[in-house]
Amino acid sequence: MVDWAAMRGRWFKSRTAGVAEPAPRPRVAVVTDSACSLPDGWVASDAAGGLVRVVSMPVMIGDQIYGEGTDKMIGALALALAQGQDVRTSRPAPGQFEAVYAELAAAGFEAVVSVHLSAKLSGTVDSARLAARASPIPVHVIDTASVAMGLGFAVQAAAAAALAGDDAERVADAAVSSAAGAHILFYVPSLDQLRRGGRLGAAAGWFGTLFAVKPILAIRDGLVVPLERVRTAPRALARLEELSREEIARRTGTVRVAVHHFGNEAEAEKLASAVVRDRADAEVMLCPLPAVLAAHAGLGVLAVAVAPAVDVPDDAGAGDSGAAGTEPRAAFGPAKTAPAPDAGPLPKPLNDADSHLDID
Repeated sequence: MVDWAAMRGRWFKSRTAGVAEPAPRPRVAVVTDSACSLPDGWVASDAAGGLVRVVSMPVMIGDQIYGEGTDKMIGALALALAQGQDVRTSRPAPGQFEAVYAELAAAGFEAVVSVHLSAKLSGTVDSARLAARASPIPVHVIDTASVAMGLGFAVQAAAAAALAGDDAERVADAAVSSAAGAHILFYVPSLDQLRRGGRLGAAAGWFGTLFAVKPILAIRDGLVVPLERVRTAPRALARLEELSREEIARRTGTVRVAVHHFGNEAEAEKLASAVVRDRADAEVMLCPLPAVLAAHAGLGVLAVAVAPAVDVPDDAGAGDSGAAGTEPRAAFGPAKTAPAPDAGPLPKPLNDADSHLDID
């Protein structure tokens, strides 16, 4: 039954309150790269407010160069990975960032916060910093020390701060705080693509000759680190679910969760339902892994990114302790570290070996 009394109360309140003042036009724009893995359509949505731009990172399949996000490229990449073809990626050229910064200046923005994947995984941050020198408006370049929706959540936090009317420093603080509170765990069904591209680095010795190993990996200190070796795919998926649920359970307040996939959406849907089944308050989304990351992880990858809910406090970024394993950095002014989230550290890896994806 409709509660007409409540309806009348709302109607009366809206009539007496008068017309709300329009929100001030945002002064700060947000730029990122296509490794951010943002959900389809988000950049064009009201949540982004028309102030977010994504610079595409090229993917090279054989002698063909593709831009991120086209169905043709996704199909070509999936086929190339299945056939073991040569697949490479590259950082965006500084000129791409220069063009975007100039366009935003012409649109009337007063500053830009440029939020990017880990500098230890790609030279994209360097390209953005070079372009910032030629920008007609100030550009604050942020190295999130993260990737995928660990980066994407930071972009969303920055956009929320910009829409709230915050200045560039506070917008940058929001991105840094979100990135510092994010954790990413992922599973790859095969090490072939990582081996083929020479991306295992020092971690190659950790895997040894176990070609059939199903590794659980994480992002820590801006690098890919191995956590556990599992012998079978079902056990690896079960362990990824378990670790993800433990991470989510440690969090207080609303938690955001993104489950990434490439070529295995049904598995991702099942994983997404499982990891949040004990947290009715969690915000969960499915996000295909962008081609620039799938090119290194391969077909069948599953990843879980966990971050605190978007919050733009009055004193954003004013904390003095960083989350374990992450140190996002801004290009201008003193680096600011977000307060540590209410969560324990990632599971300790078996050793300190790491893997440098070197996405450039």
